[in-house]
Amino acid sequence: MKDFECPCKYVRPLVGGQVKVLWSHHSDPCVRVCVCVCVCVLMIPVQCREDEAEPQHHHHGGGYRVVQWEWSYVQTPYIIAIWLLVASFAKILFHFSQRFTTVVPESCVLILLGLALGGIVLIANKKQLYQLDPALFFLFLLPTIVGDAGYFMPARLFFDNLGAILMYAVVGTLWNAFCTGFCLYAAKLLGVIGQQAADLMDFLLFGALISAVDPVAVLAVFEEVHINDTLFIIVFGESLVNDAVTVVLYKVYISFVEVGPGNVQTTDYFKGVASFLIVSIGGTLVGLVFAVLLGFITRFTKKVRIIEPLFIFLLVYLAYLTAELFSLSAILSMTFCGIGANKYVEANISQKSRTTVKYTMKTLASIAETIIFIFLGISAVDKSKWAWDTGLVSCTLVFIFIFRAVGVIGQTWVLNRFRLIPLDKIDQVVMSYGGLRGAVAFALVVLLDGTQVKAKDYFVATTIVVVFFTVMFQGLTIKPLVKWLKVPRSTSRKPTINEEIHERAFDHILTAVEDVAGLQGYHHWRDKWEQFDKNYLSKLLLRKSVYRKSELWEACTIASKLARRSLCCRRENGSGVCLDLQVIDNIPGAKVEEDMETHHFLTENLYKPRRQYQWQYSRHFMPGGLTERQDRQDREVFQRNMKSRMETFKSSRHKRHKKERSLKKVNKHDSGTRTSNTHTLANTLRAEETLHLYNCCLL
Repeated sequence: MKDFECPCKYVRPLVGGQVKVLWSHHSDPCVRVCVCVCVCVLMIPVQCREDEAEPQHHHHGGGYRVVQWEWSYVQTPYIIAIWLLVASFAKILFHFSQRFTTVVPESCVLILLGLALGGIVLIANKKQLYQLDPALFFLFLLPTIVGDAGYFMPARLFFDNLGAILMYAVVGTLWNAFCTGFCLYAAKLLGVIGQQAADLMDFLLFGALISAVDPVAVLAVFEEVHINDTLFIIVFGESLVNDAVTVVLYKVYISFVEVGPGNVQTTDYFKGVASFLIVSIGGTLVGLVFAVLLGFITRFTKKVRIIEPLFIFLLVYLAYLTAELFSLSAILSMTFCGIGANKYVEANISQKSRTTVKYTMKTLASIAETIIFIFLGISAVDKSKWAWDTGLVSCTLVFIFIFRAVGVIGQTWVLNRFRLIPLDKIDQVVMSYGGLRGAVAFALVVLLDGTQVKAKDYFVATTIVVVFFTVMFQGLTIKPLVKWLKVPRSTSRKPTINEEIHERAFDHILTAVEDVAGLQGYHHWRDKWEQFDKNYLSKLLLRKSVYRKSELWEACTIASKLARRSLCCRRENGSGVCLDLQVIDNIPGAKVEEDMETHHFLTENLYKPRRQYQWQYSRHFMPGGLTERQDRQDREVFQRNMKSRMETFKSSRHKRHKKERSLKKVNKHDSGTRTSNTHTLANTLRAEETLHLYNCCLL
């Protein structure tokens, strides 16, 4: 194994250089083949450019060419396909060692792989050909990750912790941005930072873009740690919502730098506050509008199931692009579009469409995340894009860590005065340590204009170091920290029916308590929203069949009819007991009606999965409509129930005849006065048998 040599002419000279670490630490030929393939596919565009740059010394005749080189025609899609292939090989390479994957986060390995690949390309071509383009990141890579996170966001958990999320996202980001910017400027005045051309506005601008928690980094690290759901939703929700604060501060400081600090007027600060409200609320409203539109469209896709996933992908992405079109918060728009549309869309579309949407979104998000971290490593290799300042890098790392911890502690102290379940000190440590920075900060700092922000190269280098430190060092150490602090982990099991019933019961109880106390708290408004959704939104966005099924409409109708029939029967007989065998099956009491509703609900939801995979997929034909399958299912359920009832009736009838024969033998020598008692006892047995049959039929 140690004598294995790479046959590739590109990799063989580099074994002693940039790829020495990967080559020496992996003796497995499969791993080395993966490294070789990654390098080879990266060098294809380089070699093609060299071939195109070489002069054509030999002139061929004008005859027909059997094979022609058309690199310029396929260059763009070919390079995209190559990068997707590299990302897939990186996934395979990472999961070779299970012991390694349990210790090192995937994001760290991808950044290291990007550093190695960037070094290889730089050595081979003498310049860096690939960079993390901000337009590519914001328009294509980031939407796939945010769309997946928003669509599958646990809405109940998100809105239960919305107050904490807004507090950390708005107040916390403003605190970190202002404190970091002012302290960096003070450090420059004290001589700790080098004398680069940067004033107060430049440092405030840098503090705004470096203080925001990155959603991509949080997802990549926290999902591997399996932190508990409350901490995860608070930190991840903060990383999504603080996009509005970051966008507004970034644009406001850019405009201040353009006009000059001396030309800034008082009204400009009020415009900045108004801009924050417009960007955040406007982005949210755009997302909700597209969510309503998506739910309404999927209401009419019953006969064209094949295009249901397409509508979901397009409209969620259009929500993002529309927010970008009007300079609103695109991340908030896409997040609330996914949260708002999930309930109605999942109810309207078919099971196959749900599966398609789920795995397509997960695949695209995984590939986008891989490409982002690889490109971060590649972009860090290019020295022409950044300049080093030890004081600036050190002060930035210290300040963002200190102010993050102070901000979390102070805001948590305020929140715990109003939270039903307070956040303890261990939770505060994890939230302080989990403030990761990532590709959003890097893309924003690359977008800076070097002619207006003179210290751009220093800011780029500092941002790269901060991103690498938070993702790699904090990402490596957060899992041992969580284990050492014994932080509760999340479990993958779903809540049981008993837990769901008790949770709903507690919701109603707390709502009633607030009503009795005359308070209009969270549970009161959530109950109002549920009533509004039930009376208006669900009727508008759900198909009639889905809406009726969700509300047990059929069960309630049948129960009311049976109750009326039972009342008529009691009136005719003049007593509270009805012994007519033709109507006794249809006399439910209050407990029986409740059991019927539960039985109907379980039948509707537990029977379908046994039949949904019997159909074969066809591109041009979708399986029969829901009406036909529902009728066939109802017939089978009815036949099964009738068979069970007949068997129960036969067994009870056999027992009754057996008891009657035994009574006849016993009472054969008795006097005639006891004959009437025998008939009374037989009638009693028949009544018991009838009641037993009635209960069996209801079951």
